[in-house]
Amino acid sequence: MPIGQPDSSYGKDSESFIWDPATSLVEKLPNEIVLGRGKAGIMATSHWHSQIELNYVWRGYAHYEMAGKSFRIEEGQVAIFWGGLPHRLSDCPPAGQMDSIHLPLMYFFRLRLPDELRKTLMRGAALITDTPLEEDRHAFQRWCDYFRSGDAEKVQVAAEELLLRIERFAFDDYRLIEFGAEKDIAVEAPNQKGFDRLGSMLEFVTDNFRDEIDATLIADSASLHPKYAMSVFKKSTGMTLNQYVQLLRLSYAQSQLLDEETNVLEVAMDSGFGSLSQFNKSFRSLTGMTPSDFKRQMSARLKSSSAVKVGATPQERDKSTF
Repeated sequence: MPIGQPDSSYGKDSESFIWDPATSLVEKLPNEIVLGRGKAGIMATSHWHSQIELNYVWRGYAHYEMAGKSFRIEEGQVAIFWGGLPHRLSDCPPAGQMDSIHLPLMYFFRLRLPDELRKTLMRGAALITDTPLEEDRHAFQRWCDYFRSGDAEKVQVAAEELLLRIERFAFDDYRLIEFGAEKDIAVEAPNQKGFDRLGSMLEFVTDNFRDEIDATLIADSASLHPKYAMSVFKKSTGMTLNQYVQLLRLSYAQSQLLDEETNVLEVAMDSGFGSLSQFNKSFRSLTGMTPSDFKRQMSARLKSSSAVKVGATPQERDKSTF
């Protein structure tokens, strides 16, 4: 299982910097574990991705904005949320340090969480633990080291330990920040057979979302009838197959728009959208702005701050996928 970012030591720089999402791989690797470690950077603009995001603050705090609300992760606390809603790390101290682990959605469906908590998280809520635990400090260090080791057995052990820790959130004191999603989404934990079929569909979609795919092709990948496949996917994730395909396409498009050399039409076609109008409509629905506005806003934000550094060195740029 490839890891998206190289390891890096914690930064000692006392000056804040704006993090350029163009250095992130998380949007481009929806089916892989992607890590961020070290000096936290304020995000120039919101981003989104299909993975579950797990953050642990080593030092300072991390203040996030999401869907018109905000939440703050204090030192020693852990936060988990689904990255499908646009979110932005908008404030952190100059010496702030954190670990960020992005888990493919597939892992989320393995979790044995209470049904209501699972539904709430899939609707777009953020869970933040209340009481810092010293064991989390050591555990996150070990997990990230194992994930980056290149040793398949260590990667598997780290994944299993991490899932168990997430399941223990249900027994800890925590708070939930909900972002206004509908509360009547019917989400059910799949049984083993359903989980296997869901896994086949997720894998097929992540491998082929930039091509012309529909419910029939996705269902065939799991040896299911299209109507039944759509039902299984909707009940398991709270999303339709089409919504998930669109999310992956938009995540990929977002990463391409950060490149100043690309144009919107090329990005739309390369991301799997059949037309520029469809791309504009989908992008605006998710972000509230057009792809062109997003590209301009991103460029302006990266150039506007003279008081902070903009990913000044390769080492600093490697330190964060936040």
